[in-house]
Amino acid sequence: MKLVPVLLPLAVVVALSFPVLALGVRFGWWGLALALPLLAGAALTAAIMLALAGVAVLLALRRQYRQATQQGIWVILVLAVPVAMVFHFGLKASQVPVLYDIATTWDNPPPISSQRPPGANPPQSAASNREPQQAFYPDLGPLTLAEDKAKVVARIQQVAAELGWQVVAVDADLGLVEATDTTFWFGFVDDITVRATGLAQGGTQVDVRSVSRVGKSDLGKNAERIRAFLAALRV
Repeated sequence: MKLVPVLLPLAVVVALSFPVLALGVRFGWWGLALALPLLAGAALTAAIMLALAGVAVLLALRRQYRQATQQGIWVILVLAVPVAMVFHFGLKASQVPVLYDIATTWDNPPPISSQRPPGANPPQSAASNREPQQAFYPDLGPLTLAEDKAKVVARIQQVAAELGWQVVAVDADLGLVEATDTTFWFGFVDDITVRATGLAQGGTQVDVRSVSRVGKSDLGKNAERIRAFLAALRV
């Protein structure tokens, strides 16, 4: 019971460490190699503190210690959100394939962005990605639009800007639009190539490829990004 008053300020510090460590990576204060072990330690600390707070609340209720009960509940409330987020991402990681390169077609995927820096994840291939992607993201495929290629390329740039992407290169003749998208917390940069191909029977086919620069699994982010882009392009 004597630990409860100490747990509350400690819980605030632990809870704040999650966004601080993530934003530190985004703004270059420290690297991912340092942040990830510290985040894991913070998550373990938070879980232990939640267990202690739960026991303390039960004891305080039994002994009718009102102040200790309130403090224990505050500890639980403060730590519930970061622990829930860690659990969410852990569960998500277990439910998606270990892929970081997603394309609407693997027969002839759009080329990797020319702006991709040295040391980034190497491109994946149809041999490794076609089957798991089809199993987990069967809805992803090319989009056919009635407009001609030039209009579609212009529309692609407009939608990319609306989604907050940074367009880094455009080749209107080849129908290629290259862009990057930066995640909020860690500032991870993913590369995107959108290709517009004029069809002989009229209209334009749009293919998208989204590739993470770091990490072995994108936690489904690239597939979500492609879905959101194609949905916006249809409107």
